[in-house]
Amino acid sequence: MQLGFEFNQKLNKAQYQAIDLFAGIGGIRKGFEKVFKGHIGFVFSSEIDKHAQKTYFENFNDISCGDITQIEEGEIPKHDILLAGFPCQPFSNAGLKKGFDDTRGTLFFDIVRIVKHHRPKVLFLENVKGFKNHEKGRTFNVVQKTLEKLGYKVYAQVLNAKHFGVPQNRERIYIIAFLDNSINFEFPKPIRKEVKVGDILDNIVDDKYTISDKLWAGHQRRKLEHKAKGNGFGYSMFNKDSAYTSTISARYYKDGSEILIEQKDKNPRKLSPKEAGRLQGFPDDFKIVVSDTQAYKQFGNSVAVPVIEALAKNIKKELRK
Repeated sequence: MQLGFEFNQKLNKAQYQAIDLFAGIGGIRKGFEKVFKGHIGFVFSSEIDKHAQKTYFENFNDISCGDITQIEEGEIPKHDILLAGFPCQPFSNAGLKKGFDDTRGTLFFDIVRIVKHHRPKVLFLENVKGFKNHEKGRTFNVVQKTLEKLGYKVYAQVLNAKHFGVPQNRERIYIIAFLDNSINFEFPKPIRKEVKVGDILDNIVDDKYTISDKLWAGHQRRKLEHKAKGNGFGYSMFNKDSAYTSTISARYYKDGSEILIEQKDKNPRKLSPKEAGRLQGFPDDFKIVVSDTQAYKQFGNSVAVPVIEALAKNIKKELRK
């Protein structure tokens, strides 16, 4: 299968070559490009979702190849840095008995076969906070031990976007691995930058983002029902003075319940897609070329770009040593 990497050849003179797996709309790439500036060139990206591919192309002028499970590792160009916000899947075998094969049947297996073939200098993996304790820690253990068997020194830590200049309570685990075992990587410390939800809100927003009377009544009813049962589920309301919002997720398009914005003398509203992008640290010139529904899914599935930038700075520092 010819994948056609011609569009990347102009980047091949960059100091570091990178690939972007499970690329989504390129949030991880965005952070690395900002930090490495002209010193990083992306030679391959893969994303299965057609709508995300469209957004990725419009913003990076690169075509994301489709299903990574159908692409042979030998067809992927040589690279120094591998980026992957990979999906979390359970591993079927009990214990790390089969080494490399223990990951078979999961999408992590595809990362491993590429790593085994190309031996990049740096691996940058991102996942949900719960990944660390998934299957009582077994899933993470398989990932760590598999990478160590391939010769990598592995670092992992949960970071929260609200500590990196983004008004969103979003915890994610970052797994960073170096082929050079002499490296002593340090995760970035929280930055001292006060932000509020108002920093990402527009003053004037289309009325279509105001939720209907029916939806608002449903939100309030469900919240009361949950409260009666003694749990805290239900909608979450914020205003411009709130320090941060809840975590925006891919399901935000459904009813907006996790992040509703107060409005005077009106029903609350959802964030607009542009505001959702800002909440993830995307710049205003990031092009949104899909429907609102798809845009919410894409930003909800993406990463908080300023957290990526902070991590990329520390990675760059180690590579320069």
